[in-house]
Amino acid sequence: LKFAMFMLAEYVNMTTVSALATTMFLGGWHAPWPISLWDGANSGWWPLLWFTAKVWAFLFGYFWLRATLPRLRYDQFMALGWKILIPISLVWIAIVATTRSLRNDGHAALATGLLAAGTVAVLLVVVLLWKTVRARNVRRIPVQAVNTGVFPAPPLPPAKEKADA
Repeated sequence: LKFAMFMLAEYVNMTTVSALATTMFLGGWHAPWPISLWDGANSGWWPLLWFTAKVWAFLFGYFWLRATLPRLRYDQFMALGWKILIPISLVWIAIVATTRSLRNDGHAALATGLLAAGTVAVLLVVVLLWKTVRARNVRRIPVQAVNTGVFPAPPLPPAKEKADA
């Protein structure tokens, strides 16, 4: 029973994450967009059905990704989080806060949308330029050090001649 609980804990965690993602990002118990136009879509037992269907859909995507993608090491996940996801989320928070404050000051939605899109485009160009400059500075393996085999290897030292005894 201990082993079964240990193995099921992973799936309980996946279900919990799916329920939280449904609540925070997929509208929770509300009906999906085209169905929400119907007056009775969010009354009675329908909200429970919508929530359960969204959790199952998220779980299906979760299982599908886990089964098809290769497993990543913990250090790769940490590098993804610290080097990519956190900077992107901080920039996104700054863009959203700036857009909201401009909208609250009375600026037009088109102007703030263009400002946000322009900021994202400029940041993408800066990141691409930074990557190309960084790629040029990568140390290259000298041509004479490359062996004809599969793996690069340094050249062998000259062979010593044996003295005739």
